[in-house]
Amino acid sequence: MEVIIEQMGLAFAVLGAALAVLLAGIGSAVGIGIVGQTAAGVVTEDPDKFGPTLLLQALPGTQGIYGLLTGFLILLRIGLIGGAGAAALPLETGVATFLAALPIAFVGWFSAIAQGKAAASGVLLISKRPEELGKAIIYAVMVETYAVFALLMSIMILFSIQF
Repeated sequence: MEVIIEQMGLAFAVLGAALAVLLAGIGSAVGIGIVGQTAAGVVTEDPDKFGPTLLLQALPGTQGIYGLLTGFLILLRIGLIGGAGAAALPLETGVATFLAALPIAFVGWFSAIAQGKAAASGVLLISKRPEELGKAIIYAVMVETYAVFALLMSIMILFSIQF
């Protein structure tokens, strides 16, 4: 029975890594898609705006990177990558690792979509006033702040766990 519980700890940790990558990645894909739809319409009218709209489209992709980083750190800490080989984890360690992934998983998911909407509005702004690109970027980057906070919290929790 103890072996099963230890394997459950490993399963919880891997599930946390998967959720961090999955949810933040989904949010980034949706956010990038929102901006891409708006940008395609603007570029149809003015192909010279491709560069600035592409820059705005890339912004919601960072949450997916943050989720990937968190997932990578979890797999590294539990020994699935890096050559150490995965050892069975106590259930409480696995659950704690799972919980460490939740801030970036959920904040990454929702903030990437919100950032996509803000960046899409920025695309519309520069369609009429291209000189306002800096303001459009600032509006979208403000949303990023919360994804960075969530990433930091996930990392702090993860590195407070004794493996």
